[in-house]
Amino acid sequence: MNVTELALPGVKLIETTYFDDNRGYSTEAYDDKTLLDFGITTKFVVDYECYNRDAGTIRGIHFQNNPHPQVKLVRVLHGAVRDFIVDLRKDSPTFKRWICQEVSATNRKQLYLPSGFGHAYVTLEPETVVLYKFDDYYDRELVRAIRWNDPEIGIDWGVAEPILSPSDAKAPFLRDSDVNLTVGGNS
Repeated sequence: MNVTELALPGVKLIETTYFDDNRGYSTEAYDDKTLLDFGITTKFVVDYECYNRDAGTIRGIHFQNNPHPQVKLVRVLHGAVRDFIVDLRKDSPTFKRWICQEVSATNRKQLYLPSGFGHAYVTLEPETVVLYKFDDYYDRELVRAIRWNDPEIGIDWGVAEPILSPSDAKAPFLRDSDVNLTVGGNS
């Protein structure tokens, strides 16, 4: 397993070892003992799978507010996404900065996002399936989104006419949101 620190603090790219043969492949996609060697101590409690029918589908920018922000481990089981991670910690020197990473079933990459970051992606292929691991439970009262085309964040999605859910299409802009995430974690 290789773990690489990306351009936002605490965000990591994880690449596991795959064993390919004439039958297909096998891999140990998640091993908390190995991740501990790389300083990742997160205990995940929920797996969440998301199916996307069409290429050009945008999901995000999603996060869960304090007091239960979520750490995420993201991978693609089928298809491909351009994955975006946005620093939403108001007291962070990288507040509003975003990074992008292609994650696919072919490149077999995973992304580790500490709490305090918004997450979004655009599908690059039809029939894309994304798997998340979360370290805390879904809380309907704390789940939030920032508008996908927020000018303060300025993500270049690379899609002229995205497919959006009604809730993502009308999510508030960052300036109008009640985001309460901080560098120190939950409050």
